[in-house]
Amino acid sequence: MRCQKGCNSNFPLALVLPVALAAASVVVGCRAAPQPDAYGNFEATEVIVSAQTAGQIQRFSPVEGATIAQGAEVALIDTTQLALQRKQLVAQQDAARARATQATHQLLVLQVQRDVSRRALDRTQRLQAQQAATAQQLDQAERDYRVLVAQILAAQSQSRSVRLDAAASSAGVAQVDERIAKSRVLNPTGGTVLTTYARAGEVVQAGAPLYRIANLDTLVLRAYVSEVQLASFRVGQLVTVHVDQGGGKLLALPGKVSWVSSTSEFTPTPVQTRDERTELVYAVKILVPNRDGLLKIGMPADLTLGAPQGRSVPDARDSARGT
Repeated sequence: MRCQKGCNSNFPLALVLPVALAAASVVVGCRAAPQPDAYGNFEATEVIVSAQTAGQIQRFSPVEGATIAQGAEVALIDTTQLALQRKQLVAQQDAARARATQATHQLLVLQVQRDVSRRALDRTQRLQAQQAATAQQLDQAERDYRVLVAQILAAQSQSRSVRLDAAASSAGVAQVDERIAKSRVLNPTGGTVLTTYARAGEVVQAGAPLYRIANLDTLVLRAYVSEVQLASFRVGQLVTVHVDQGGGKLLALPGKVSWVSSTSEFTPTPVQTRDERTELVYAVKILVPNRDGLLKIGMPADLTLGAPQGRSVPDARDSARGT
């Protein structure tokens, strides 16, 4: 074997061949991992739970990293003032109802008296026609009847007013009951607590954030693709998501396209497309199961079209760097 200039002719051929084979295996390993079609970061659908009524927090159980079931009571806001307000409104409600009952009874009595007066007036009119009653008697019967009619109209107006007062008191009690119910903070969605903003003993206003929670069983990979790639992405399409596993390997995970933007946007910074010179890109969302908790919010990942063929593949990026 003839060596080129600068080659050590004494270097054993037996050592050259294994090195060459090892280099070849690295190249094959690089080819085993397909070129990613897009890059992105994981995110989750987060919910910020806020206080729905003002007061001092008596009990607060959310802890960052803890898992909370949907519907669980996680906090209680002091209801002392609301309870006192409800007691006062109930007393007003009872008094208004009593007045309404009394007004109804009074109206019935006046209606009976009116009917009696009407009959007396009719009888007096007949007697006066027969000259058996005087004109003064007829005038008195008519005055008595008109007075009762006026009293009935006033009683009807008072009865309506009292019923409105009773209805307003009932509405006030219902509103306070609703505020008392809202003092019990129920977790709206099952998931993991990401951040807490309050603690027991603090005084909060209605609308103040208490904690932030997200369901981490399925994360969303938000990636960006160029206009040329856009036609290859369809809702429901299966893709393979790769995340760093360590040791120069990528863990392959199944994913499904859940959303494809119909509107282009300028390339985010840092750019996360195959062609970093692309100016306009389209966002896509990939649903990726995360039941083992391996994936984290903000973690980078790349994806290729098609379902995964295995759980892990060599990392072409590490191989390209010579690792």
